[in-house]
Amino acid sequence: MLLELKDYVGDMKRCARCSMCKWPPLAQMKSWRFSNNCPSIARYNFHTYSGGGRMAVGLALAEGTLEEITDEFLNIVYRCTACGACDSSCKYNSELEVLWPIYATRAHLAGMGYFLPEHMMILESLRKEDNTLMQPKADRGKWAEGLEVKDLSKGEQAEVVYHAGCLYCYDPELSPIARDSVMLLKQAGVDVGIRGSQETCCGSIAFQLGFQGEFIKFAESNIDDWNAAGVRKVVTSCACGFGIMKSVYPLLGKEMKFEVLHITQYLHELIKGGNLKLSGAFPARVTYHDPCNLGRKSETYVPWRGEEKKVLGQFILREPQKIIHRGWNGIYEPPRDIIRSVPGIKLVEMERIKEYSWCCGAGAGVKQSMNDFALWTASERIEEAKSVGSEAIITACPWCERNFKDAITESGDNLAIYDVVELIKQVI
Repeated sequence: MLLELKDYVGDMKRCARCSMCKWPPLAQMKSWRFSNNCPSIARYNFHTYSGGGRMAVGLALAEGTLEEITDEFLNIVYRCTACGACDSSCKYNSELEVLWPIYATRAHLAGMGYFLPEHMMILESLRKEDNTLMQPKADRGKWAEGLEVKDLSKGEQAEVVYHAGCLYCYDPELSPIARDSVMLLKQAGVDVGIRGSQETCCGSIAFQLGFQGEFIKFAESNIDDWNAAGVRKVVTSCACGFGIMKSVYPLLGKEMKFEVLHITQYLHELIKGGNLKLSGAFPARVTYHDPCNLGRKSETYVPWRGEEKKVLGQFILREPQKIIHRGWNGIYEPPRDIIRSVPGIKLVEMERIKEYSWCCGAGAGVKQSMNDFALWTASERIEEAKSVGSEAIITACPWCERNFKDAITESGDNLAIYDVVELIKQVI
């Protein structure tokens, strides 16, 4: 198994309850209003909802000191988007793992049969329909109807496979983004194909909810299928898919004979190379929202295994040296470069950006199981975008876009929401 709670006991014991996990580093703060980084602790204001509190919960589970696992306990465990902001902020000054103990706690609970009823619906949908949205597998390829694009599931070959992802396949408001992505790649001369109705979930939500068996099934199946198809690149518009493919797929030990790219990375390369030209104007003041899985969570995770030694009674030395994942190497500049290259556009940054970005609120099954929390989190980001005078939020993740659109509908705000691909399509 990828996740063993016992592997993180040392990190959980060394958590000093300093609360660094609750806010961005002081050097990154611009104002009191937008000084939180964890939606869960900001919304519910009780320590257990924070990264440090979740470390304490995991330690209690690992040591068997919990008297009872109640429904409220489970609600606390899963009322978290697993956005990783706590992890990046903690690692500003430490080497503790915070996010992976959260994953491991959920895997431990799921192994014991504890999860929310809504998660069972997601699990059953994955098992029966290969997606998280309770939609028929047979309809997965309908988003591409009428597109003249190769279908690898029918034996055709291509250098690049485009992986749409569950939400782009089934959400009628977002599916045009997947279609536009393929059309832009074709326009740039890319030899691209899709897998149509044979495309399956990336397994991201299964992993984040602790369903390790389901995650491994989907991840290994995808790797095998892409290897067998002989593709050189896997390009996806789904930030969740990209993040899990980059950070966790390599841990399965299977050879990946292909490069994984997010659509913004690939389009950025094509624009720089002159294969796509942005000639139309977009006269607007916009801001960019960093999706968690495209940013701080897209670094390949390298679990540490070795020997620890304590020096001078307090300093921990590790052999071999531990690789620290602080979120610095996420995909931050390609989307911004694309936006800046659009004639007439003015990009303004929000206060919390890049590895310290505020989550949209939709991750880790929260959108499906706790929509009120998801919408509250999105509304906070919308307020932050409005505070810098932005007329639109541009992002690069279907879950972010879906949740922002829903929050705007509920509040009556008039802020526009665009995917980077939608922006390009308007000015190409």
